[in-house]
Amino acid sequence: MWERTALARAVAVRLVAHRAEHGLSQTALARELGMKQPAVARLEIGETNPSIETLRRLSSRLGLEFLLHIAPNGQRNLLGTAAEQASVVESIEGDGDSVLVAVR
Repeated sequence: MWERTALARAVAVRLVAHRAEHGLSQTALARELGMKQPAVARLEIGETNPSIETLRRLSSRLGLEFLLHIAPNGQRNLLGTAAEQASVVESIEGDGDSVLVAVR
């Protein structure tokens, strides 16, 4: 489970940070995103990976950048310095693969 929710956790951390930085409630952030407050609450819990469409919405409306690299274990990370400059990074090695998620 932990490996499968790396993206969800990274998004959750960044969304909560964005709300705190801007003094927004979940309801105000939901309005900004064109979503309902319960959807924002689910994203902030970080238990379910967001869809590509949700990531696109977060990116375009909040100016967030999402970097995702999935490869077989041992393969070189292609994100390099872009991931190092990110504010949230999750790196997990699982059943035969490695996942790197960065949000900036």
